[in-house]
Amino acid sequence: MSKDKGLDYLLDLDGEILTQENGCWIKIEARELAKATKEFPHRVKYCLTLHDRYGKRLLGFDNAHSIKTRKRGRFTGRCIAYVFESAEQLLSDFFVEVDKLLKEMN
Repeated sequence: MSKDKGLDYLLDLDGEILTQENGCWIKIEARELAKATKEFPHRVKYCLTLHDRYGKRLLGFDNAHSIKTRKRGRFTGRCIAYVFESAEQLLSDFFVEVDKLLKEMN
């Protein structure tokens, strides 16, 4: 298996909070697993989220948690089905969606 060029960068971002426009912020969680599993065949557990100034989750690329819903079964934030290819692609795709959402908010 070839080394994912972005994996070290993603893992280095674990625990980071990145401030964005309008008081929004990004939280990144990422860790490499010791071995591949059915749920995590790429050995990477990640949660990349964009939040508004009040902490409400607006967007998430997250294979580490189940999708949380409101009492009426509505998703909180934008839900995007995502197929993990590499950490490098994950980061790129996430930040493209963040940019789109921030532009929509302006």
